[in-house]
Amino acid sequence: MERVKGLDAAFLALETPTMHMHMAAVLVLEPPEHFGSEPPAVLADRIRAVVEERLHLVPLLRRRAVRVPFGLHHPVWVDDPGFDLDYHVQRARLPAPGGPAELAAVVSAIVGRPLDPSRPLWEMHVVEGLDNGHVAVVPKIHHAAIDGVSGAETLAAFLDIGPEGRVVPQPLRAWRPDPIPGDVELLGWSLSSLGQQTEQAVGAVRRTVGALYDLAQRNRRLREEDEQHPPPAPFRAPRTSLNGAISAQRRTGFAEVPLEDLRTIRQCFGGTLNDVVLAIVSGALRKLLATRGERPRDPLVAMVPISTRSDGDASMEGNRLSAMLVSLASTVPDPVERLRLVAEGTRLAKEQASVLSEDVMRGWAQMMFPAFSSRIARLTANLKLFDHVPPLFNVVVSNIPGPDFPLWWAGSRLVALYPVGPIAEGVGLNVTVLSYMGTLYMGAVGCRELVPEVDHLAHLLTEAAAELVKAAVRQGGHWG
Repeated sequence: MERVKGLDAAFLALETPTMHMHMAAVLVLEPPEHFGSEPPAVLADRIRAVVEERLHLVPLLRRRAVRVPFGLHHPVWVDDPGFDLDYHVQRARLPAPGGPAELAAVVSAIVGRPLDPSRPLWEMHVVEGLDNGHVAVVPKIHHAAIDGVSGAETLAAFLDIGPEGRVVPQPLRAWRPDPIPGDVELLGWSLSSLGQQTEQAVGAVRRTVGALYDLAQRNRRLREEDEQHPPPAPFRAPRTSLNGAISAQRRTGFAEVPLEDLRTIRQCFGGTLNDVVLAIVSGALRKLLATRGERPRDPLVAMVPISTRSDGDASMEGNRLSAMLVSLASTVPDPVERLRLVAEGTRLAKEQASVLSEDVMRGWAQMMFPAFSSRIARLTANLKLFDHVPPLFNVVVSNIPGPDFPLWWAGSRLVALYPVGPIAEGVGLNVTVLSYMGTLYMGAVGCRELVPEVDHLAHLLTEAAAELVKAAVRQGGHWG
């Protein structure tokens, strides 16, 4: 039995019937040539067999979160005595012709359903019927268990670096879960640990006061001495039709951009890969809002998660995250100038994020009583509060590093890998990108009511990238 801590606990407490706090991915597999002579179900069985054989490598997949009575403390992770692999690994089949539109519809349905809180918080869907004989695997796992980086490492447990699967040593002892603790035991354990909350609260308040003072001083220097605008603050983003109370239904869209194109843009104009991604999203959203007749006077604001996971962190579990708010400079018509402003804004936002460290966020998350925070989250959703107040930010944009070498699953080559992140109350769109084998794969997910044209947005993302590439080729220069 282990307490769910910090941000992990917050992701559980803040989930509502409309705000599903899980992450997903779409892995497109190309079966080997000889597979054509075998029934399609054979590959699905092989994929499941790999999961079963290597399940012990990822202990979190057998754990469920057990709530403490009355929400007096954070839930605990316990092994699930009723674990059933057949429940978690499911099969689906696309309708003809099995193209991108049909795949996006199935993925939308999968990510639009919440995970069962009485079971380990993950599912894996093996989707057959793709054109060219391809098969997709759509894993879905709760954000309380992983972040983007650890999620990619969790998937790696089932992947190989060649068509021949590696030999995975089996555990010396068979898995034997402990009994689920009863309410009395959970209450007793929780009450005994509540005494530590006072000390944690004092520490969190002390760190927060210090961070806010440092932040105020830093922003003053930016305005008065450097004559620069500080990074955006929460609730200062413009109201747009992308923002409001979200529904439970989702729409997804997928795009891909050659990494070589992004390198061309960086070499010409400078900045980081993440700056280029943010500029691409800015250009796409600018066009999307224009088609709706919207031209916000203030620039859109993106929330960008920052991984604080160190290279030596071997754990694949939990969240090691901070975040920054970045102006997307979406009011600027010139794509090159927009990229320059995004890069400058990102630099300042990173410096600000170092002041508001992960420790501050984790400290406050640890102090949140589930009974209180869950009710606030549900009340916010039920009252449709974000239909009446400005959003915290306009869009979530996340960048996850991926491998630059080929991978296989059950002898089938991984040919595409699209990430799918969660959306938050008031923020109807998430764009997550992941690099793999020379390509940047982009997954966009939106609230079906607020952003029904996510497939069109995916097209606009590739257009915005092409616009920057064209400018780089034409100018062949660098910011002066």
